[in-house]
Amino acid sequence: MQTVNILCIKWGKKYGPDYVNKLHNMVRRNLTLPHRFVCLTDDRDGINPEIEVKDIPKVGFKDFDERQPWSFGHGWLKVTSFADPLYDLTGPTLFIDLDVVIVDNIDCFFEPKGEFFVIKEWDKSDDTGNTSVYRYDIGAHSDLIELLKNHKERELAKVRNEQEFVTQNLARQGKLQYWPEGWCVSFKRHCLPKGIMNWFKPATIPKGAKIVAFHGKPNPPDAIAGVSGKWYRRVLPVQWVKDMWQ
Repeated sequence: MQTVNILCIKWGKKYGPDYVNKLHNMVRRNLTLPHRFVCLTDDRDGINPEIEVKDIPKVGFKDFDERQPWSFGHGWLKVTSFADPLYDLTGPTLFIDLDVVIVDNIDCFFEPKGEFFVIKEWDKSDDTGNTSVYRYDIGAHSDLIELLKNHKERELAKVRNEQEFVTQNLARQGKLQYWPEGWCVSFKRHCLPKGIMNWFKPATIPKGAKIVAFHGKPNPPDAIAGVSGKWYRRVLPVQWVKDMWQ
């Protein structure tokens, strides 16, 4: 059976090493396929020694330096996952953001046939995907790095963020596909009760969900503590996040 890869990126101070360690633990509990877990990072301190840790690859951008990689926003560092070569990695690779909770077995993410699978962005009607969870083969989309290097200003003028750049370009190439609806859900959009009910009931896991994405606020520690991060949104403490995010 072919070994698959789980890949994540940690840069800067937004997320501590505990996010990497907990993602590693969740993957280990919920993936039965032989796999490598690899973290690309600028700071190895505190990361579990069982995790493969590699430097964020330098892919030739003129404005890359150690303090502020890619001055147009560190979210764009995900594009380095398309480097060819990417160290000694090969084959099917599932990229997972650090701010997620895995709530069920994820073997299924390696089953669909296709060149690039991603979450369908929940609040957009165009081709945009949400890159909290995507699957590809190492080296398959290095042309996106070259496109950004050679036409940076033109490409940045077309999009708001890295996920629009990646998914809209792959859609034009006919390579974009989406995960089955319900596999990847938003904590804010799909788990929290609607309206006034969020004052009385805690968040729940939608039936069939595999991965819950915590984009923006609240993040997993906030959900555990019952902190919304926004004045207009009530979040009661969520026991299942506490149980699973560890």
